[in-house]
Amino acid sequence: MAKNKPSVNGNQQLHAFFQGAVVPMDEAKVSVTTHALHYGTAVFEGIRGNWNEEQGKMFIFRMREHYERLIRGCKILLLDIPYTAQQLCDITVDLVERNGHQTDIYIRPLAYKSAEVVANLKLQELASDFTLVTVPFGNYLGTDILKCCTSSWRRVDDNMIPTQIKSAGIYVNSMLAKTEATLAGFDEAIILNQDGHVSEGSGENVFMVAGGKLHTPSLEDNALPGITRETVLQLAQAELGLEVVERSIDRSELYLCDEVFLSGTAAHLTPVVELDRRLIADGEPGPVSMALQKLYFDIVVGRNPKYLHWCTSVTPRVVTV
Repeated sequence: MAKNKPSVNGNQQLHAFFQGAVVPMDEAKVSVTTHALHYGTAVFEGIRGNWNEEQGKMFIFRMREHYERLIRGCKILLLDIPYTAQQLCDITVDLVERNGHQTDIYIRPLAYKSAEVVANLKLQELASDFTLVTVPFGNYLGTDILKCCTSSWRRVDDNMIPTQIKSAGIYVNSMLAKTEATLAGFDEAIILNQDGHVSEGSGENVFMVAGGKLHTPSLEDNALPGITRETVLQLAQAELGLEVVERSIDRSELYLCDEVFLSGTAAHLTPVVELDRRLIADGEPGPVSMALQKLYFDIVVGRNPKYLHWCTSVTPRVVTV
């Protein structure tokens, strides 16, 4: 029996960028001896493409900043890929056009140790490669408001695995926290660092509104320097006139604050209404969260001319076969 091939828009087959060329998705495969499969020796990015039905265009949000972070991760893991940030942007635009998506998508670039060897821990001796896929993608968290718990798993420290990049191996930490939370009936986990301060969610940055200010954990607390995090900080200051504070936050502060929300490329901006069975304020999304969410959504789908410089518009090529 023939296997079903990944497709979009009816019969249009999805493609991937793999080993320097665009190939059908089902041909983009690696060996079971690939180093990254065994040791997590890879860095990745999650980039959102947001479909604007009225304009018939895809808007890719802050793509260059994502690739600049990917390249920083490559430097740390000695991943020698032969592309600049601009070349990676060009590759991405071409693939999104070719795949013809007419819905929100997730763009997943991956730089990885492609050497087919399973017993070598010396990064400098291992060949590297780059691959890219795009897939339809809806609501990552599955809900518009979140009930969270504080995870028993602690966020890794930067001196263990660099926390400033999206390395594949570090996400075992996130998956343990997320799995613990969802098995216990919660939507998401809040992870503390080794000192007991709030660090981040399993795949999101954490924000708190208290005393008329917007607070978020400092990067020194091992929070990822998220692209969406930076966006939220800029919008809060420029559009809402809020003072923003990056500092260490204690777990109990989240119980007593006015609002909590999470932000991330996959998660967008989602309010937290409950933490550890305690309501945040009155248990409803707060005005700052809602105002920032509306601003953010208008920007990422290309509806806010002031911030169009953050978006790359792509018109899909729809091919019927």
